[in-house]
Amino acid sequence: MRHPILVSLCAAGAFFLSGCEKSKTEDVDRKFQGVNVVDESNLSDVMLSVSDANEAVVYFQRSVAEKPDRIDLQRGLAKSLVRASRGTEGVSAWKKVVDHKDATDEDRVDLADALIRNNEWDRAEAALNAVPPTYETFKRYRLEAMVADSNKDWKKADSFYETAVGLTTRPANVMNNWGYSKLSRGDYADAERLFSDAIRQDTTLFTAKNNLILARGAQGNYALPVMPTSQTERAQLLYTLGLSAIKKGDVETGKGLLRDAVETHPQHFEAAARSLSALEGTATN
Repeated sequence: MRHPILVSLCAAGAFFLSGCEKSKTEDVDRKFQGVNVVDESNLSDVMLSVSDANEAVVYFQRSVAEKPDRIDLQRGLAKSLVRASRGTEGVSAWKKVVDHKDATDEDRVDLADALIRNNEWDRAEAALNAVPPTYETFKRYRLEAMVADSNKDWKKADSFYETAVGLTTRPANVMNNWGYSKLSRGDYADAERLFSDAIRQDTTLFTAKNNLILARGAQGNYALPVMPTSQTERAQLLYTLGLSAIKKGDVETGKGLLRDAVETHPQHFEAAARSLSALEGTATN
């Protein structure tokens, strides 16, 4: 009589153990899924920061195809396309991110950034207008300033640039942009000041150095300012200054600066030598 009871107990025990085993397996699967998400996030970060941009595009295209609802993967694809200088595709990818139910104001700003890179200023302005004024970040105000510049709304541009400078600890690039805005308006003294400020913030920013020379040359000041430069940079700045002098009609001064550029450059400075030769040939003729 005990055998059926024993069999029943064994069957129940086996069922219970089976249930426990299944529960443990599900728990382990869930844990591994969590690990996979973390690993995937780390891989996404790596792909965005150090990977070749086109390799990152391929990775995120594959990931989005497998998990089309994941907005983080869609963002990764959009960022990678912009990094790869694939502007039209980047805009399209950011548009999909912005249309996602979990899109943020930061995504809308990134869409505006992609549109500006693609030279679509009206659409960029519309994208920024969709961002509430309470969302205040350095990137938002930097882009707002650039859009105001494109509209030649100088008062608004200056206000946005000033706000952007106050929202970052690394303002060199935005100071350079602001200076170039002043340069394009013919406000050379203010432009020179902003380029000098940008160089003080980042002594490696050659674009600001070259722009500073343009601002000084436009004012008829053909002396190189005191600032850290390599020998090659110094030669290139002398070349820029020489061309500025020639453009203003100070041809002899310009020729002297071109000679200095050729002599200063550690290698053969083809562009400066060719310009000098053309000027001297014209003078001889």
